[in-house]
Formats: sequence, C-alpha cells, structure tokens
Amino acid sequence: MAETESRPTNFIRQIIDEDLASGKHNSVHTRFPPEPNGYLHIGHAKSICLNFGIAQDYQGTCNLRFDDTNPEKENIDYVNAIKSDVSWLGFQWNGEVRYSSDYFDRLFGYAKELIEKSLAYVDFSSQEEMREMRGSLTEAGKNSPYRDTSVEENLQLFQKMADGGFKEGECCLRAKIDMASPFMCMRDPVIYRVKFAHHHQTGDKWCIYPMYDFTHCISDAIEDITHSLCTLEFQDNRRLYDWVIDNITIESRPRQYEFSRLNLEYTVLSKRKLIQLVEESFVSGWDDPRMPTIAGLRRRGYTPASIREFCSRIGVTKQDNVVEMGVLESCLRDDLNDHAKRAMAVLDPVKIVIENYEGEEILDAPNHPSDESMGSRPLPFSKEIWIEKDDFREEANKKYKRLVLGKEVRLRNAYVIKAERVEKDEQGEITTIYCTYDPDTLGKAPEDGRKVKGVIHWLSAAHALPAEFRLYDRLFKEANANKMELAEAFNPDSLVKISGFAEPSLKDSELGVSMQFERTGYFCRDKDSTDDLLVFNRAVALKDTWAKMAEEE
Repeated sequence: MAETESRPTNFIRQIIDEDLASGKHNSVHTRFPPEPNGYLHIGHAKSICLNFGIAQDYQGTCNLRFDDTNPEKENIDYVNAIKSDVSWLGFQWNGEVRYSSDYFDRLFGYAKELIEKSLAYVDFSSQEEMREMRGSLTEAGKNSPYRDTSVEENLQLFQKMADGGFKEGECCLRAKIDMASPFMCMRDPVIYRVKFAHHHQTGDKWCIYPMYDFTHCISDAIEDITHSLCTLEFQDNRRLYDWVIDNITIESRPRQYEFSRLNLEYTVLSKRKLIQLVEESFVSGWDDPRMPTIAGLRRRGYTPASIREFCSRIGVTKQDNVVEMGVLESCLRDDLNDHAKRAMAVLDPVKIVIENYEGEEILDAPNHPSDESMGSRPLPFSKEIWIEKDDFREEANKKYKRLVLGKEVRLRNAYVIKAERVEKDEQGEITTIYCTYDPDTLGKAPEDGRKVKGVIHWLSAAHALPAEFRLYDRLFKEANANKMELAEAFNPDSLVKISGFAEPSLKDSELGVSMQFERTGYFCRDKDSTDDLLVFNRAVALKDTWAKMAEEE
C-alpha cells in the first residue's frame, strides 16, 4: 500500500515505498523482538508502534518474537506481561507468538555449518584473555591460539559443549571473521556459550545458548522478515548481521535498518536501571505508576491512544534527541479532555454548613460538558458539604474567583451559596464555613441579575466516600538522570499521598480508567482500593505546571 498524505512519512517508510515500487518486496513483514527479562517501557512502545504500525499501514504482517536466549534473566511472567502490553496498546501479532528458542535446533545446525566452513571455532581462552586479545578502537586485536583448530576437532568440541562436557565459562564458540576489523563487533564475536540454566520454553534440553547477534538475524531470515527495524546502538552490528546471513545456507535475505531510540526527560529507560529501581525498592514494582513501563503508565491512567499519539508526534529519525516529559503528558491531556468522564473529589477538605438548607436531594450531573452521549450521574446534595480549603478565603482581591467571606460562588451542578461566617480551632485554623444558599439558582442565574463568576466543586459530606489520592511527580529531580546515580537523582517527592473524599458514583469505578476530577486533574482508581478506602492515582494535572515553573525560572 502506498503512502498517503494523511500518514506522516519517515526515512523507513520511504525505503519501504522504494522496495515495493522496485519489486524488491511484494509485501511488508516486520517483527517486534523483545527479550523477556523485564517489563516493556515507553521506548519499547515506540518500536511497537513503528513495527506494528508499518505492518498495518502497508497491509503486511508483524510477528511478536521473544528473544529468549538468556534463560538466567528471563521468565514466563515477563513473557505474559509483554503480550498483555502489546495487546493493550491495540496491536495484534501475526499468527502464534514466536520464540527464538523455537529455532534452537536450526541455530545449532547453522553454527555447525560455520565450523564446517572454517568460519567458527571453539575457544578456551578466559574472558580476561579474550578481552586483552580483542584490542581497542586504535589497536588491532590478536588471534586466539585456538583460532586454527581443525574443523574436525571443532565439530567434536562443539558437540561436547552441547552434551554438557564443559563447565560454564570454560569455553565458547566464536565466529572467525577479522581480529583487525575497525568494527569491534567483527573481531571474532562469541556466538555460543555454555549455560546450565532451565529455559522457560525448552526446559533442560540445552546447556548451550546462542548469542543475540547470531540468533536475531537467523530468526529474521527463518520468518522471512523484509525490514528488520532496530535502534541505533545496533548500527555497527548490522555488519555481523549481514555476515552471518551471507555465510549460512538460507534463502531469505532480511535487511536491518536503524532508528534513534527514545530518550525521555526525568526518567531512565535502561533495563538495568529499571531493574535496580525495582530491586532496591525505589518503587513498589514494575507497574509502579512512576515507572516509565507500559504497565506503570497503564496503572497511572494513561490510555493506549495517548501513547500511540505520543509515538506518532516524536516521529522516527536517525538523530538521537531527548523528548520533554510535557510532550507525553500533553498527549494524555488531549485524549482525556475529549473522552474522559467527569466526576468530583475533594482532596483537602474543609466543611461547609448551609444553614438555610434542610433535608437532602439528588441532583443530576452530566458526565461530560460537551458530549451528551456520555450521559449523567446522580449527585446527592445535603446541608453539610465538603469543599477544597484553597477554594475559600476570608479576604481576597477581585482576581480570586472562588468563595470569599461575605460573597457568593456557584457550586458545580448545584446552587449559589454565600459565605456568612467561619468557625476556627485553637490554632486559628478554619474548621467550618457557615453559608446560606439561594434556592432559585439551581441550573440558572440569580433572578435579580446578580453576577456570580466563580464555580467550585463540592461533595455532600453525608454521602462522600473516604479516598486516598496519590499525586505523582517526576521520578527524578534532574532532567538527565541517566548520568547520575539513582539514589542521587531520585525525587523523594515523586509520590505524595493525601486523604480526602470522592463522590459516591465512584464506588464501582473501573480500575485504570481515567476520569477528570473537575478542577483538580485526571485520576484513575488503583488496584490498592478496598471496600473501605478508594485509592486514586493522578494520571496528569489539568495543566502543565512544569512548563510554567520552567518559564518562571
């Protein structure tokens, strides 16, 4: 399918257009190949949207293939989490889920083919010796003393490796390429190593496992991948990718293309550092709402559409850059503003007593101010209500549009009230605000023409549900946290918990589905909620307060 004006192009799509036009390929086949050694993060979302998006747009196919060649760090829980994340983002892979381990028998055969062609050898050098012989960017490497072992002996030794005849670290299989190559990845890289580890797919069948650079290109070829898309750190490795394919007997000739990885302010996307955050209890787990994992974003209240839009906005280039966190948050605000239902919650309550009101009534509140199809909800009203402490002042200038002593304000979806007097405790803190209401102002302006400009939210004290609100901030204090130790960069105020109240309609609200708490922000119910206490995560504030703070600085 040709590019259309409605779809933003990039250098990868231009390559695909040329390949289809020239007849090099008749269809497009991509793949998303995560390693199941942790949860996916927002950087993976960029790759998911690129690979699956291209397959969709060109009416092609995209495989989900797990790069499961390191069983010591991988497990089935990560596999299941990754499948869930891809599905939640709105994509469906081609056929069954695939695993690199599906091809272990064939990979073993291709390794033997390289040995037979005198292009691979078993090396008994220690890791330190191999490091010394490898050379540097300015100095050529040195050949291993095992490099010229005969084909027959190498075949026997490799089979002995597979049969469990050697200890871990005692030997490995290396490709025989060029120890003087200017590209370090071509200096006789290791392609197989001994590991006595149980594998989540193959069990204990194997005690040798192939390396990623050997496995990935062959897996692509076996699956007839046309465009193998990966991030820029694999650019030099393309030479090894092509070398392996060129030196084994396989018909398919996939091609690797590299694009810039995602770098996001105030967070880290290194798998090693994310694991450290979890294992050292900086966060509560992989799905902690502060984490840049897809599971964390989902729990915080992000939507699949907002993440897909974010990946579209940042685009695909070959130039590394750092994306502002505000771009991601803006995508969420734009989506939720249109699609999120409205509700009311009071995070820092102070009580109001409406002295001339008696009884209770049920008001009708729209679920969205501009989308009637979302319906409405019942909103109980009574003599005592909660409002935010910040929504009342004893004295204020004309710019303050909320409740002031002696003046009026409108309660959202309810009446106009007037503050008459206050009651304070021994510390001088206001405990109760006494008001009167105008019974003729429900859904309409005062009849005598009084202008009431302010509107505040509220909750009936008799019906409000106790709730905990978790306010999330940047995970790190510095924009470029990658260059700092986690303990030094970590923001201790990245999570603040406060107690307040929520309207009764939220008792059975859906987990992870964001709504707008009017005038407060976008929140979603968290899995830590109980029958006695609702817990809400703030997905994002109504406005970008960080941008405002940056301007002030």
